[in-house]
Amino acid sequence: MTDAGIPPTPPRLLPDAVHKAVGPGTALLRLETTRSRQGVLDGAWWPRSRNVELEVPPLVTVLTEHLGPITRVGLDASAWNDIPPRLLVDGRVVHLDSFPVADDTVLITRGDHDHFALMVVPPDTTPEAARAAMARAVHADNVTRAAEILLAELPHPTAPSAGTVLENEEGPGQRPGPSSESG
Repeated sequence: MTDAGIPPTPPRLLPDAVHKAVGPGTALLRLETTRSRQGVLDGAWWPRSRNVELEVPPLVTVLTEHLGPITRVGLDASAWNDIPPRLLVDGRVVHLDSFPVADDTVLITRGDHDHFALMVVPPDTTPEAARAAMARAVHADNVTRAAEILLAELPHPTAPSAGTVLENEEGPGQRPGPSSESG
């Protein structure tokens, strides 16, 4: 119970099917709720795809509602498909920058010099892992970089056990092609 005698509101968690249930144009986003901005990250974003033209406009729209006009978005070039130099979002031009940094973040610029760093949760992440990673990213005292959070929170592919054959007739790392045998 709080001092006012009102029970605290339980934290609202993302339901398991949220990533599939939200419609196009909806951004799944968590922002740090303190004004201190002492953590490494200011929030976390869970896009549904790597399509910039589908995913970035809803993010800019919702951030504009909370932060004011967004002028620039910096994206990791290796993580996104076909990054245009700019997008028109809600009648405003938003410039897009791309950098080959592979750091699992998106940088948001408000005005000329005010930057916000958001961790980007990969689109194919399970809801449980996305919830955990996003919650960790928005802790006010977080000093862990996005890549480290994602490594710690996301499931890792299991390594093949000893003695497992990973090769096929075409050799290591090759996919079998169409059969060259005729009926």
